[in-house]
Amino acid sequence: MEGIGILAINPGSTSTKIGVFVDLSPIFLKNIKHDPEELSQFDKITDQFQYRKDIIAQQLNDGGVPENVVKAVVGRGGLLKPIESGVYEVNERMREDLRNSPIGEHASNLGGLIADAFAQQLDGVRAYIANPVVVDELNDIARFTGNKMFQRKSIFHALNQKAIARAHAKSVMRKYEEMNVIVAHLGGGITIGAHSMGRVIDVNNGLDGEGPFSPERSGTLPMGDVVRVCFSGKYSQKDVMKMIKGNGGLVSYLETNDAYDVEIKMMDGDKESEMIFEAMSYQVAKDIGAMSAVLCGNVDAILITGGIAHSKWFVNKIIERVHKIAPVHVYPGEDELKALAMNGMRVLSGEALIKVYQ
Repeated sequence: MEGIGILAINPGSTSTKIGVFVDLSPIFLKNIKHDPEELSQFDKITDQFQYRKDIIAQQLNDGGVPENVVKAVVGRGGLLKPIESGVYEVNERMREDLRNSPIGEHASNLGGLIADAFAQQLDGVRAYIANPVVVDELNDIARFTGNKMFQRKSIFHALNQKAIARAHAKSVMRKYEEMNVIVAHLGGGITIGAHSMGRVIDVNNGLDGEGPFSPERSGTLPMGDVVRVCFSGKYSQKDVMKMIKGNGGLVSYLETNDAYDVEIKMMDGDKESEMIFEAMSYQVAKDIGAMSAVLCGNVDAILITGGIAHSKWFVNKIIERVHKIAPVHVYPGEDELKALAMNGMRVLSGEALIKVYQ
C-alpha cells in the first residue's frame, strides 16, 4: 500500500477511538467501547495503559492493518503543563508528566503513552501528540482576573478548534496564520476562542466553569452566590465541583445532557426547554461578541463547530445575534482522529516543525 500512513489514537473515559489514515484517507476506523466494570479494577487512569494498548493491538491485527504502512503515531494530548500549539514528539519529560499530570487525571493522558509504545515497536517511526487541551497562547492581558491570587487559564478544545480554523482557511485559499477568526466549539463543554494570526489569544476555560453554560457545565456563575453555597455546610468540595462540571447546564435545568433530546421536547411545544435552549445560544453569542472585542472588531470569520452545531435551530439563534460581526460558517461535529492524522501529516510533509516538550 503506497502513501503516508498515520496511526491516530484518542482515548476517552470509557472508549478508545483509533484510526489509520493513508494520505489523510481513512483505511481503518474503530471505536472501542470499554466495560466500566473492567476499568474500575484500575486505581489510576494511567494504570489502564497495558489493558488499552493490548486491545488496540488486537483490533489492528484483526483489521489486517499492515505495520509497514504506519510512518507516525499521533496520540491525543493529555493534561500536561501549559504549552503553545503544535505537534510535540513524545519524550521522557512528557511521559513522566502524562503519568503524573500536574493538572489531574484524564483518559487523554494515555494517548501519548500508548502512541509512544506503538512507535517503539515500529522501525523508524516516532510518536507525537498534537494540540492538547492545555494549549496556552493567551495574551498577557487576558490572564488577569481582578484578584492577584488568581490567574485565568487556557484549557479548551484546542485540537478541534485549530483543525477547523486551518480547514476553513484552506477552503478560502488563505493561511490560518494570516487570519483573525472566532471559533465556537459546541459540545458537552463549550469553548469560544479568539484566533489571531495563528494563535488563540483569548478563550474561556471550558474545564473549570467559565463562559457559556453547556449540556453539563454551569459556565460562569455569580461568584457571591457560589461562595455562600460553599460555606452553607450543605455541600462538600466534590459536590460543588460536580455542580460546575457534570451536573450543571442542561443537566441542572432539564436533567439531561442530550441537546438533541432538549430540541425534540422544544419542537413538541415544551416552553421550558425552548427558553433554556435559547438561553444557552444567547450566552454563546454573547461570548462571541466578547471575542470580537478581543480582536478589535477585525474578524474574518466566525466558525461554529462541535456536536450541537448539528442543530440548525440553535445555530440560527446564534447567527441572528452575531452575523453583523463577520460571515458565519458552520462545521458540525468533530473528527478528532482526522485532526490528529492531519497534524501528523503536517510534520511528515515538513509543513510543521516538531516541538520539544520541556
